[in-house]
Amino acid sequence: MPHPLEPTPEQFLALLDAVGERLASHLATIAEQPAADVVGGLDLARSLVESMPEEGAELEGLLDLLFDRATPKSFHTAGPGYLAYVPGGGLPLAAIADLISGIVNRYTGVFAAAPALARLEANVLDWMCEEAGYPKTARGLLLSGGSLANFSALVAARHDRLPEDFLHGVIYASTETHHSIPKAARMAGFPARNLRSIPVDHEHRMRLDLLADAIAEDRRQGHTPFLVVGNAGTVNTGAIDPFPALADLAHREGLWLHVDGAYGACFLWTEEGKTKLAGVERADSITLDPHKGFFLPYGTGAVLVRDGATLERAFSVDADYLPQMQSDPEFVDWSQCSPELSRPYRGLRLWLPFKLYGVRAFRDALTEKLALARRATEGLRAIPEIEVVAEPQLSIVAFRLHPAGLEDVALDELNRRFLAAVNARQRIHLSGTRLEGRFVLRLCVLSFRTHADRIDAGLEDLRAAAAQVLSTRI
Repeated sequence: MPHPLEPTPEQFLALLDAVGERLASHLATIAEQPAADVVGGLDLARSLVESMPEEGAELEGLLDLLFDRATPKSFHTAGPGYLAYVPGGGLPLAAIADLISGIVNRYTGVFAAAPALARLEANVLDWMCEEAGYPKTARGLLLSGGSLANFSALVAARHDRLPEDFLHGVIYASTETHHSIPKAARMAGFPARNLRSIPVDHEHRMRLDLLADAIAEDRRQGHTPFLVVGNAGTVNTGAIDPFPALADLAHREGLWLHVDGAYGACFLWTEEGKTKLAGVERADSITLDPHKGFFLPYGTGAVLVRDGATLERAFSVDADYLPQMQSDPEFVDWSQCSPELSRPYRGLRLWLPFKLYGVRAFRDALTEKLALARRATEGLRAIPEIEVVAEPQLSIVAFRLHPAGLEDVALDELNRRFLAAVNARQRIHLSGTRLEGRFVLRLCVLSFRTHADRIDAGLEDLRAAAAQVLSTRI
């Protein structure tokens, strides 16, 4: 066999050399690659439909396909110019950690199967809980992303606050809440009628007066309010709900307070973020995504729970074929406190970068992103006809072109053309959204590769695109 399933050490090193050469070349040009290029991508995808291969192919040809054809036709989410949605950084060291994890392939869902490796992952989660201001009783989980983290928190809250017949339980979230919350509610068995969408104020933060009214009305109707979701950085604008007052209300009403901080909670590692996110430490659970704020590869989310024992009550299931689980709280069996039994060893992809670089490197990078968002906002204000629609509360700013005399559908269409003109220059890539019925552009700074030079280049492109679109306005 030209490609044995079990390569010799020499063959394995040759594989690493071939792949490493391509990866090094990719990293060397990462700043020059287009921020997004999907022209022809659909045709390419159709051309790649094929039958299952019976025989193997040469590695070089497969690497040519991956690096020269498939990968370039995509959003360059790991590049410095990717400012759309919420960027994911893709730290190379985290990929090396995944290589180690995949090769040694140890099972960490049960502590006894790999005690030292499970302890390293527990260390990472303990660090997160401590930074969030949680007590020693807290426990965290590394999961595939914010969606599964939000689902896990919702299930834990349901088990903690409701009886087995839980369909009278009501969930509250703002109109700016991420779509993973209603999806989590559905997966947890709640029909859509059990979810209340609370309007937001002019800063896109939950209206607590309307939340209190909704809770009171539900109690009058015989329902059981049990969970409220606060946003620590919404996707649209990075808005932060008023957590000190929200925590007071949740405590007073006996509600589980969950913080969806998939985008924003990692800013707790900065001094500015601690101030802006004050109050989240009082929440019962917090979602955060290390594949956002800690720049890791996609597939790394986390949930932290103030009372870690609630996770075990929600997810622990016995089976005769499983080994004996731990009774010592220091030794965590992840399979007994999460939705997963089989799971990858995610802990190493965060433990290795934290240990090699030190957490200060992440604090400094996140602090820089907050400053870059302010720099971008100041630059936007200097462009004629630009209206800043939502000031950055963290590292997202929303804006649009708004020339005098243009409103509604025509204004939305102008801004869609504005977005396309900016992205066509390929130095930055932005996304659009709707706020209060208006189409706006949004810029999100979060990649560890994004620095002042790219923000300034993006502002040049925004100025040029604005002039282009306004000059061709009909």
